[in-house]
Amino acid sequence: MLCDKKIPVSLKGQVYRIVVRPALFYGAEYWLVKKTQVQWLVVAEMRMIRWMYGYTRLDRIRNGMIREKVGVAPTQKKMTETRLRWFGHVKRSINALVRRYEAINLMHCKRGRG
Repeated sequence: MLCDKKIPVSLKGQVYRIVVRPALFYGAEYWLVKKTQVQWLVVAEMRMIRWMYGYTRLDRIRNGMIREKVGVAPTQKKMTETRLRWFGHVKRSINALVRRYEAINLMHCKRGRG
């Protein structure tokens, strides 16, 4: 479906954003990534997008232009968003039952041995 010339570009972009990109970034919020690993993901993503639309590197079309046509945000931005979303789930408000122990003052209690 993604390589079919009869399907409109906007629909291909939607399918890519809904199906392919989440599979590519599955578990990305847990990764400790280096710059080289981010670059690998950027290259893999651009190869897929170029392949979907039938462009090659020899066509000399810039990545930014292709991303605009498809309507896909940059990879680094999306990875940052997924990490921040995950951090929002982990870090709850101070009123949450899980975090109430942080507010307890134990200065008056005597600490045992061991």
